Amino acid sequence: MAKLTTAERVSREQSDNYVFQRSVLAYHKAAEIISGNVLEIGTGEGYGAEILAPHATRFITIDKTTPENLYQAANVEFAEAAVPPIPAANNSFDYVVSFQVIEHIKRDFDFVREVHRVLKPGGKFIVTTPNAPMSLTRNPWHVREYRPEELTNILECHFSSVESCGVFGNEKVMEYYEKNRRSVHRITRFDVLRLQYILPRFMLQLPYDLLNRLNRRRLLKKNRELTTSIKMDDYYIAPVAHDCFDLFYVATK
Repeated sequence: MAKLTTAERVSREQSDNYVFQRSVLAYHKAAEIISGNVLEIGTGEGYGAEILAPHATRFITIDKTTPENLYQAANVEFAEAAVPPIPAANNSFDYVVSFQVIEHIKRDFDFVREVHRVLKPGGKFIVTTPNAPMSLTRNPWHVREYRPEELTNILECHFSSVESCGVFGNEKVMEYYEKNRRSVHRITRFDVLRLQYILPRFMLQLPYDLLNRLNRRRLLKKNRELTTSIKMDDYYIAPVAHDCFDLFYVATK
């Protein structure tokens, strides 16, 4: 049987392709922006480092766990740490990149404050997180999910300017999203008491992982051509709107 990976991490597994390609696009967009000393918060499986590090003079990536296959290069360093706080000095970095992390952090205001602290004046924080209105069910790995105005508000508490964009999908992506929505509904229709929104997160994480992984693999089996044909170019970044999949924000110190 294939390994059951947690829904907390985006993997290269074929059934994750729909989400993986969206994540890769965000990293490539960030790669067009960054330079100098760069900090990534949330290494994950490490595929983002492969995209970002060649564009940095010094690239430090941190995560609460060490990835199995960390990208190796002369300018790459890894540190195992849970944030906040961020284990770095004031005014250390030209850019901080953190993708699909802030929704996992209880002390999100402290996290944003720490990012601001370690950035140099004029430095930029590039952040992505799921757009709450597009979520199909509660993800118990997430402490919270943000609407566009909510992420804007938290960033504007510390940063002088915030550019608000979103990650959108074309017709092929939306076809998959609709099939996924129907499939998720077939599962959640049995939750008549809406326990997913009532029970503590820790009680739901294992069932969520199991059902989420089985659902994605079922979609792959029934729609293999659609699932595997989705590429990075089927997503695009544009000014934020209610129907974007992820928020893609750039905040300037």
